Amino acid sequence: MNAAKEESAPLIELRGVTKTYGVGSAAMQALRGVDLRIRRGEFVAVMGASGSGKSTCMNILGCLDTPTSGLYRFEGVEVGKLTRNQRALLRRNYLGFVFQSFNLLNRTSALENVELPLIYRHTGSQRHARAMQALKQVGLNGWEHHTPGELSGGQQQRVAIARAIVTQPVVLLADEPTGNLDSARSIEIMQLLVSLNINQGITIIMVTHEPDMAAYAKRVVHFKDGLIENDHSPKEIKPCSQ
Repeated sequence: MNAAKEESAPLIELRGVTKTYGVGSAAMQALRGVDLRIRRGEFVAVMGASGSGKSTCMNILGCLDTPTSGLYRFEGVEVGKLTRNQRALLRRNYLGFVFQSFNLLNRTSALENVELPLIYRHTGSQRHARAMQALKQVGLNGWEHHTPGELSGGQQQRVAIARAIVTQPVVLLADEPTGNLDSARSIEIMQLLVSLNINQGITIIMVTHEPDMAAYAKRVVHFKDGLIENDHSPKEIKPCSQ
């Protein structure tokens, strides 16, 4: 019975989450009571117009912001009861982040960029081997000594993804990961994310404005005016080229 309960419990749970910025007449309610459950191994695309609340929700899920009210549980732990240092440890040990703008160090090699999170975790002698393995996983074997300026946009995003997965996160949070890429490179990145989700079991939560990119996810959550407007599976799941 305990095993069954554990299996049915969500990895991530939001209950009645609100977020208000400002006070009094200047107050702006970004989230107005969001309920969301995400199970381990899901690939969820989050969509919505600017100001809909999707980015605020992602910041809360990534422990980059805290709710004004409501409950956030991660693997059964109430995140709101954690100290600031404990939330930082949760981010470091369980979450990986990928951004639209790559956020790579320009004068640093791909390998050194990927090694950076491991330095903060004091990984030591394993750092080099783990970073090399992460670059191999994203198809950049042989490119480890190139700087971002020597790489294409798609390759730079692959480095950013390698940096995000080198710590072996439970959840990968991707904010518009194809926003700065052309169509061909966008498809490559989406196929890579699908592969990481299927083959490594990484739970992926991705913000996107593009329906074609959201179609790669197993589930699409639409935000509108600070609430979830609908939550469904796309009609067609894009194939992952191997």
